[in-house]
Amino acid sequence: MSNRLTADLASGALTEALADIAEDAARVILPYWRSGVVAERKGDDSPVTQADREAEALILERLAAAYPDIQAVAEEAASADGLPAQAADWFWLIDPLDGTRGFVEGRESYTVNIALIHDGAPVAGVVVAPATATTWRSVAPGKGAERRRFGESWQTIRVRQRPDAPTALLSHSMSDEEARRLASRHGCVQWQGTDSSLKFCLIAEGRFDAYPRSGPTSEWDTAAGQAVLEAAGGRVLAEDGKPLAYGKSCFANGAFVALGG
Repeated sequence: MSNRLTADLASGALTEALADIAEDAARVILPYWRSGVVAERKGDDSPVTQADREAEALILERLAAAYPDIQAVAEEAASADGLPAQAADWFWLIDPLDGTRGFVEGRESYTVNIALIHDGAPVAGVVVAPATATTWRSVAPGKGAERRRFGESWQTIRVRQRPDAPTALLSHSMSDEEARRLASRHGCVQWQGTDSSLKFCLIAEGRFDAYPRSGPTSEWDTAAGQAVLEAAGGRVLAEDGKPLAYGKSCFANGAFVALGG
């Protein structure tokens, strides 16, 4: 553990650096988008493209150069080389291209995700949506959350107070019947489907109210989005009602719900 990492975390310089890295990864990804890129199938039958691999290689190289000796758990490396036996006290969780299916189909809602975990909790996170050139970050512990368009200044974001008719965000992969049932379970009378960790960010900036998830996800799918949402005043709760934690067995999540105000 380096003094630089903890100092940068406290000052906000860490997520400033992570945002620059994630935006550079987005620039690696963008030439592949809507270019006829072909996905391969991994062992778990999920898709992967050359864009995923190149973006992850850039992220891992830059993190290792800036903050050496911090364990990194990244989706494509884990698929190729296996997961670590256990998580360190401090570690990175990286999803270089969340929403690969939608990316291959030409949809906009795919993201780059980098999170820092400490003692099982996401303490810093950055999410980038390459298609819209938008970045979200947790600033620093207790300092809130921000959004920017590439090359522009940061703007503060915050969850909204829960309205009388709350709206949920749900995975595109769900049937309409399942989506209505899951949304209503959390008091939402309307719902909209979208891909990736973008759902956390749209709740964080006050446009939606809940993201319930019943199916399995990996920790790298949720960590950066959770960091942003919690910094913006929201919550991400596991089935036991406690904050969704990290470094679990196989780095796998159970059911959870992300909530705004």
